[in-house]
Amino acid sequence: MAAVHYAGVSHRYPGADALAVDNLELDIADGEFIVLVGPSGCGKSTSLRMLAGLESVESGHIDIGGVDVTSLAPRARDVAMVFQNYALYPNMTVGDNMGFALRNAGMSKSDTAARVLDAAKMLELEPLLGRRPGKLSGGQRQRVAMGRAIVRQPKVFCMDEPLSNLDAKLRVSTRAQIAGLQRRLGTTTVYVTHDQVEAMTMGDRVAVLLDGKLQQIAAPRELYDDPVNTFVAGFIGSPGMNLVDAPVRDGAAVLGELRIPFPASAGERVVVGVRPESWDLVGDGAGLQLTVELIEELGAESFVYASAPSTNGGWTTTSGRISVRVDRKLSIALAETIRLVPRFDELFFFDSVTGLRLS
Repeated sequence: MAAVHYAGVSHRYPGADALAVDNLELDIADGEFIVLVGPSGCGKSTSLRMLAGLESVESGHIDIGGVDVTSLAPRARDVAMVFQNYALYPNMTVGDNMGFALRNAGMSKSDTAARVLDAAKMLELEPLLGRRPGKLSGGQRQRVAMGRAIVRQPKVFCMDEPLSNLDAKLRVSTRAQIAGLQRRLGTTTVYVTHDQVEAMTMGDRVAVLLDGKLQQIAAPRELYDDPVNTFVAGFIGSPGMNLVDAPVRDGAAVLGELRIPFPASAGERVVVGVRPESWDLVGDGAGLQLTVELIEELGAESFVYASAPSTNGGWTTTSGRISVRVDRKLSIALAETIRLVPRFDELFFFDSVTGLRLS
């Protein structure tokens, strides 16, 4: 186990004008489970691959356990990688796949077998040790890939979207298993995903990236409750925060018939952030008048997506619609007109130009 430090790390792919990772500063504590999350092309996998030694570092350096590993070969870094596509040898059994790296390192057959068996017990793979990958399900293959990393007892686990190929139900159970296993082993883990639900449910801390730059790193609840900019606010949460760009008049944001005062200086416009659960449905009178376009029934709760009339006083949303969480017992129909009022003590305000949070 070891702490990891990215010190001003950058990477540029050959022929690219922009940096794939731009001056990344990131400290990961010994034994911490940290998740790198963001949209495709944000630099999260590149950051992970630089740590594993699979991509070069253009500037800056990476430390593992206080040792600069920037110029070391991948095999010299004591890092175990778990890939999205499992990368198992089809002609080897599960046991042989898990013990392959140990045998290559010169470990005896008896010691290799003991480590493989210990890992197989953790992952409930004992009955499958004699099978080949072609006879396994996707979830079983992913557990074998995990076992191959575990037997090495590395300083750092690097996991690059390991659940992407699994179906939705299996992803839920496997992510819980990975998180629980990491806590048992106490191994420093860097986990990459584009799925913010995975990030929020697995990581001790979550690092949000966009266009190669670190936007914010914090515990999951802090990211949700205290986003630093509109990107983090809209990316974290399912559905994401409603971001309403509204005109400012006399120190208040104007959303149709609603006037929302805020204690921050702003220009002619301001972005008002409202979580789906921070709206209240009201009767006739005050509130935003919207038309229901879509209803998602999720069992315990429902999400309503509604659009504003074309003559709404000049406010717009980034998605074109407002999302609202409603009680499942509430009856709402498509094309119905609803009125909403936000809970004023749960609102967020952002600069309309820079996207940064206003105090």
